[in-house]
Amino acid sequence: LQSTLAGGAALLVPDILQASAAEGFSILKAAPTKFNLTSGDDQATDPTDVWSYNGLVPGPEVRVKQGDEVRVRLVNNLPEPTTIHWHGIRLPNAMDGVPDLTQKAVNPGEEFDYRFRVPDAGAFWYHTHHRSWEQMARGLYGPLIVEEREPQNYESDLALIIDDWRLRENGQIDTSSFGNMMDSSHAGRFGNWITVNGKSQPTYEIFRSQLTRLRLINTCNARILRIRIPGLNAHVIARDGQPIAPEFLGDESFDLAPAQRIDFSLEASSGSPEEVKMFALTQRGEPVELARFAVRDGTRKPEASYRPVDPLPENPLSKNINPSQAMRVELLMQGGAMGRLSAATFNGQQMGIRELVRLGQVWALNGVAGLTEKPLFKASVGQTVLVSIANDTAWPHAMHLHGHHFRVLERNNRKFTDESWIDTVLMDPAETITIAFVADNPGKWLIHCHMLEHQAAGMKTWFHIEA
Repeated sequence: LQSTLAGGAALLVPDILQASAAEGFSILKAAPTKFNLTSGDDQATDPTDVWSYNGLVPGPEVRVKQGDEVRVRLVNNLPEPTTIHWHGIRLPNAMDGVPDLTQKAVNPGEEFDYRFRVPDAGAFWYHTHHRSWEQMARGLYGPLIVEEREPQNYESDLALIIDDWRLRENGQIDTSSFGNMMDSSHAGRFGNWITVNGKSQPTYEIFRSQLTRLRLINTCNARILRIRIPGLNAHVIARDGQPIAPEFLGDESFDLAPAQRIDFSLEASSGSPEEVKMFALTQRGEPVELARFAVRDGTRKPEASYRPVDPLPENPLSKNINPSQAMRVELLMQGGAMGRLSAATFNGQQMGIRELVRLGQVWALNGVAGLTEKPLFKASVGQTVLVSIANDTAWPHAMHLHGHHFRVLERNNRKFTDESWIDTVLMDPAETITIAFVADNPGKWLIHCHMLEHQAAGMKTWFHIEA
């Protein structure tokens, strides 16, 4: 991972996606382009060949108000099919962007219109869901920020999208490593170059006596980010787009798994240093600088006198969990290196582990690798669903549920006191959890590991909510 500082301080704000005149649709054009990922590095390199939306990495920020309708036209100028998945949004099933489940993949030269209303305020994101282990690693993702209906007491609002890239010495993506079975059967595909909003170690301005809303989004293929932001008065105010009671962070580190988001209320006090560094810890415990915050003098808005951190308004999420009448589902995760999977069903056939490895399918859910014709379960609209998940593998997994948010009720057979509503949960090896949600969104929805190589190598299934 890089250790040199990208020179120069600048307030880097994501480009906002602009609406076009064509039927009110904004255009997201997926296409190959060149983008300077290694800005500030001492070695002079050519721009990196990436795949991008509208020539940007990350793609342009989609920022709307709660209750607004999103209208986005995907134009595919890639050499292969693609889709867009709107991660964390409770949207109509036909707009979820999962090929072969909710829509056909959009072929090269074709277009697809995504149109949906956003019921929840918060930090969300969009990304390809076709060959996502490769297309995301080439750059196809961007932020989706939904502002609350009423303005909140923040002088600034900053979304930071964190990714790691596997680059060769010439600054180009190591495309030969895509589909590497070593990555797929272990922790997933890690990069060696980290960017924040497409830049290496950028600097952002924040102001004393003002509140900054900081939204972090982990778009890495597999890297779990253990992050520290020492020197600022930080409170966690939302996870995966859903508000929580503000929690003081201090100098403590926190984990951000692939696909997860976390919102902070940041305040630089009179005692804060002029420069604050945000770090991520490597697996060896070594700190890697992600970004810097240049602390400037500022004044609070006249109408915003000093106050404690205010909770965000609740989203209209169905939270009426009824365990006594719930549908109960078991989900066993198996496979991977040093795992105990000896055989699994793939494409309707029972196969031994050697044949599965040959086909690139080394993970299984309930003894099945990949999607099946029949869903994991069917539930009726409004029904409570409890899913008990057991990680019988040697590796962590970030399990993501489409179309819904859930609560973790138990972890390792003990009641879990965190009442956060999330869409992605990190599970350690040999860990068990029970999650609960209200099946209030009709359609066919995916459950999968967001370590993208794990998903591609078998760790995915689906469920059906019947209207």
